[in-house]
Amino acid sequence: MHYLRIHNRSNHPQTFQCHGYNGNKDLTIKANGEASIEAPDGTSGAIIAVHEGQIGEQCEITKHGWMGNDTIDISNICGAGGNMTCQQVGDPAGKFKGHETFMQACNTAYHKLPQDKKNQLNGHVFLDGKGNVKRIAAPKDFQPLEEFVRTFANGRTYIGVGAWGPSGGNPADNAQSKAGNGSKDILIIYSDGNAAPDPSKPFTGQSVEAAAFSAASIVGGIKMAAAPQALGPGIQLTNKSPRKNTYYFYDNYWNGNGEAGANFDHPLKHVEVGPNQTVHVDLPTSFKGRVQRGDQQPATWGEFQVKASSDGGAHGDISLEQGCDGAATVASTDGSNVSNGFEKDILKGAPAAALDKKPNGEKALASTEGNWKGPGNQAAVDWEYKELGHGKAYIKGGTGVPDVASKNNCLHFTFYVP
Repeated sequence: MHYLRIHNRSNHPQTFQCHGYNGNKDLTIKANGEASIEAPDGTSGAIIAVHEGQIGEQCEITKHGWMGNDTIDISNICGAGGNMTCQQVGDPAGKFKGHETFMQACNTAYHKLPQDKKNQLNGHVFLDGKGNVKRIAAPKDFQPLEEFVRTFANGRTYIGVGAWGPSGGNPADNAQSKAGNGSKDILIIYSDGNAAPDPSKPFTGQSVEAAAFSAASIVGGIKMAAAPQALGPGIQLTNKSPRKNTYYFYDNYWNGNGEAGANFDHPLKHVEVGPNQTVHVDLPTSFKGRVQRGDQQPATWGEFQVKASSDGGAHGDISLEQGCDGAATVASTDGSNVSNGFEKDILKGAPAAALDKKPNGEKALASTEGNWKGPGNQAAVDWEYKELGHGKAYIKGGTGVPDVASKNNCLHFTFYVP
């Protein structure tokens, strides 16, 4: 068993949200205290510092991922109020992820800004009684703040959302999630001062030893592959949810030229995925169908084929034609950094006329194409086009949505559970 070894090197108790670890329960570590949390191979999640009730810097972890290597990084995409670093236990003291004096560098950079730039950051940079920076909001949500943070922390931590959706991401961000060397204990340091593993040893480079593999971002932002991964045929599947969910795979009954016979009642297999966990699901290269959360409709479909006859690669898209029970994205894993889909919770605020319920009572957006329950729901069609436009997911009809391809016969689907 491996562990997350978390050190609070501040003079005050520090609370951390634990996503995917510690039973998803918050952890408060006393001043200058330590805690160890079990981190079994195959798990993933994040340890997130909380400041004034707001999440900030976080260590993102995937244990024993691709090729048996850990993937760790420090992310500030959701904000900051302290300093955090991480490394695999056993790495040299100077090799770690994160900016060891992030807040001090932030404060220095802020005081050098002209007044008009400071004004622009009002409501996103928060000062203490002495006029020094005590906390920042999420750079991912405000472009001027992201640009400011890059002036002092670019290349040392995740700042923007990375490569996902329509964005290719910033290369300095994408480089953060390269894999380590093997599976080991993970050391996480929090400090109001210097958070380097050994403050007497200077930073010499990021803790990157083995292959280049980008993990899924568990909290706040999401990342795609920074380099090709040696994954077998099938999909990477991320359950972006605070609870475990079961995902079902349906092979089509028949396939034609741009058409398919949808399978509603005979799933090929199903997998249970833990909170904010990513798993690899092996599938035969002949698979051509969908993955969805649960086995009831309406539901968001991740449609894909593992090996197309045209080019031998995997191809996929997101479809809302049989309903929507949450957002979903699909991405390549062959290093091409192609993705599509959406992350927005479009059930929120949807008109009552656009809604339906699953047999289990769960609310979802109704089918836009219709099925055994009746014709398509026009209110759902109108709402989804209003919220998403025409290029992110199939809403009506069978054309117009860019296909995502991956030459290595493996796509990455992420489901967001509202």
